[in-house]
Amino acid sequence: MPIPEDVTGDEIDKDVRQELQSLPKTLAEDVAKNLVMVARLIDEDPERAYGYSKVALRLASRVAAVREAGGFAAYANQKYAEALAEFRAARRMTGGVELWPLMADCERGLGRPEKALDMAGASEVHKLDKAGQVEMRLVAAGARRDMGQLDAAIVTLQSPELASNAVQPWTARLRYAYADALLAAGRQGEAREWFAKAVEADKDGSTDASDRLAEMDGVEFVDAFDESEGEGEGESDGGRAEQAPVDPEEGDKE
Repeated sequence: MPIPEDVTGDEIDKDVRQELQSLPKTLAEDVAKNLVMVARLIDEDPERAYGYSKVALRLASRVAAVREAGGFAAYANQKYAEALAEFRAARRMTGGVELWPLMADCERGLGRPEKALDMAGASEVHKLDKAGQVEMRLVAAGARRDMGQLDAAIVTLQSPELASNAVQPWTARLRYAYADALLAAGRQGEAREWFAKAVEADKDGSTDASDRLAEMDGVEFVDAFDESEGEGEGESDGGRAEQAPVDPEEGDKE
């Protein structure tokens, strides 16, 4: 696959660069460039990112960082069996536990929520950092919901991290998951409160909490200028959006 001229391979993390030092120099450079492309594309074009990860795996499958990148790319494309295999390989090579929550979520993706719950109770969880433990809690709650255990999912998410007023990188997602579980259980008042709290913490727009909150309030954003009426009818306000009340039963999201 073509590599843009502005990609040198030097963009990769220093720890990954150190891993690649076990390879011949030219090979290491080629692998690094493909890993850079995986990181660059995985959010906006996961399918292409997956293609670059396959190239890196073909070149250096014995490098843990390459196996990990392959796992992330497969995971982003919902290829859960392949992602799980790559994450397991990376973990065998490094002995670390950082990938444990992702491995558990792959089990969910493969339709095995019970296995994900077993992993949530394993000793590896105690070795995770705070972010990893929160991620594991999110996965466990999702597994409970997969099994139709809504009340258990809600209880799983109740934690000191959820109650804390401090905003951490995981706060918005944790509050969002809690709000969504409450809504699924029919506890709309509490759900609205937690969607609002998720909005407060979501500075980078990592969730659609603001949309969910507006939906619960019966608000729909529409274009102020209806092009179907023709340009000659009335004055345009420059395309500014306005709010119009709608039936809150309409358009419910999962």
